[in-house]
Amino acid sequence: MPIDPYILLLLGTVGIAALFPARGTAADVASGASTAAIAFLFFLYGARLSTREALDGLKHWRLHVTVLACTFVIFPLLGLAARGLVPVLLTHPLYQGLLFLTLVPSTIQSSIAFTSIARGNVPAAICAGSFSSLVGIVITPLLAAAVLGSSAGGFSADSLVQIVLQLMVPFLAGQLLRRWIGGFVARHKKVLGLVDRGSILLVVYTAFSEGMVQGIWHQVSPIRLGGLLVVEAVLLAVMLALTWYGAKALRFGREDRIAIQFAGSKKSLASGLPMASVLFGAHASLAVLPLMLFHQMQLMVCAVIAKRRSNDPVEETAEVTVTAPPAPSRTAVGTGSRSR
Repeated sequence: MPIDPYILLLLGTVGIAALFPARGTAADVASGASTAAIAFLFFLYGARLSTREALDGLKHWRLHVTVLACTFVIFPLLGLAARGLVPVLLTHPLYQGLLFLTLVPSTIQSSIAFTSIARGNVPAAICAGSFSSLVGIVITPLLAAAVLGSSAGGFSADSLVQIVLQLMVPFLAGQLLRRWIGGFVARHKKVLGLVDRGSILLVVYTAFSEGMVQGIWHQVSPIRLGGLLVVEAVLLAVMLALTWYGAKALRFGREDRIAIQFAGSKKSLASGLPMASVLFGAHASLAVLPLMLFHQMQLMVCAVIAKRRSNDPVEETAEVTVTAPPAPSRTAVGTGSRSR
């Protein structure tokens, strides 16, 4: 089971923040740089998303509605149900972070990678992850306002304006400029990917520095962290089972079920960290801890599942699907059917 090297970088950043937290003027500079980094991240998200591909993906609308329902309905309901675990397993701040975790969008890159390994519907996974990220820019803050209320950094009209300015405006700017900069972004994908990850590391350093200065980490004990891991393991197991067997009950074919399982059971660290920084402010360090742990857990578990799915008999791909018109049009809409 792989350990994501980027998780090691994130943990190293947390360690640096614990030993050398930004204070005074340095904290102001780090906060300003973090705000700029978040805006740039969402600008790049907008520049990368192909509007034409997104519109083409709408032809497979039942699959995308299923993934969105898993991400923004079932996940939050499970998060609300976990309220009964406070204070037995979770402290209230850790529960708030767990609840926030259930509100963020799905991943794109890892969903595509695992769907490909498992011989699933890769085009559907690409569209599903893109739709989730796009919808999450609007839905996640609104859900946070509804279920977290004042816990999310004192959510108010000012907070909403801040979210629009830091997230939505840069994203829309990226979409508008995509016609001119889309080629540049595609050609320099690797370099800009490093910029992406560096920006997120800066956000993590700023959030955990503020947490150290305010003494937030004294609220977390090893026992509470263990309880959090147990709760997240159960949450992931439930979502993996629901997405697989639920999609089967809805009569999706094998390739579509694979895409639904990997896109519908995951949460995006790349989108969640910047959003938490905006929503939680000085309390973002505890808010993002459950998301960081869940991110690594989902990678490890899904890697094993994808490998096992790749060994499924090829004949299973012949199952009937009702998500698209019969056979000839399935290929036309990019359902990713293939034989090996």
